[in-house]
Amino acid sequence: MLYLHKILPVFLLPTGMTLLLVSLGLLLRKKVLCWAGLVVLWLASTALVGDMAMRAAEGWQVRVPIAALPSSQAIVVLGGMLVEPPGDASLSEWSDEVDRFEAGIALFQAGKAPVLVFTGGWAPWYPGVRPEGEVLAERAALLGVPRRHILVTNKVTNTAEEARAVAWQLQDQLSTTADMQIILVTSAFHMRRSLLLFARAGFQVVPFPVDFQVSAGRAFTMLDLLPDADSLSKTEFALREWYGFLFYQLVGR
Repeated sequence: MLYLHKILPVFLLPTGMTLLLVSLGLLLRKKVLCWAGLVVLWLASTALVGDMAMRAAEGWQVRVPIAALPSSQAIVVLGGMLVEPPGDASLSEWSDEVDRFEAGIALFQAGKAPVLVFTGGWAPWYPGVRPEGEVLAERAALLGVPRRHILVTNKVTNTAEEARAVAWQLQDQLSTTADMQIILVTSAFHMRRSLLLFARAGFQVVPFPVDFQVSAGRAFTMLDLLPDADSLSKTEFALREWYGFLFYQLVGR
């Protein structure tokens, strides 16, 4: 199922749509299809479209100060922050989502909850890699978070599994999760889907979005109409989030 979730959206994304349209155009000798594919790729690769798509995926959220958040029973930090560099004795390195980890630490140090939960993110195509939560727990302890206040879930491969694993972990440790309020930390573009799934797992969720992908106050220039790889990546990332959200809305679990 995990592989299907990764593969099925490919041809609903600009790169896949471009390949389909150009291939059909060449096969059917229809230039209009080839041009349509190029137009899709060009538009999706502009900062104008990429930034708008990403902000829509982020739900137009804004970063809020930690002091504005209510105290809760647990701080839950979703995974997706580490990469494994090559080398026999390699150490995990941060990806772009390091804001999630830093926000979780800051929330705990501000006394917003007595428990800090990391999810055990793991991918089957990296069988020898440690679950991410174990690494993050060690780093949190080095920064002064008492190990007894840190929980790590079992292995999880997607957001739905994260929500179920956190519910099980907290129920095991605290005996109940009924009406439990948690502060949920994840990237802004990932928050909509995460809120849906954690609410279904029985939590009252206080969102704390971080890792915003679009800078505020940027003025429009002609450069926003030129294609670049970063903007294409934003467009496809945003679309994947929308497809994921719609999927979980439809399946109802």
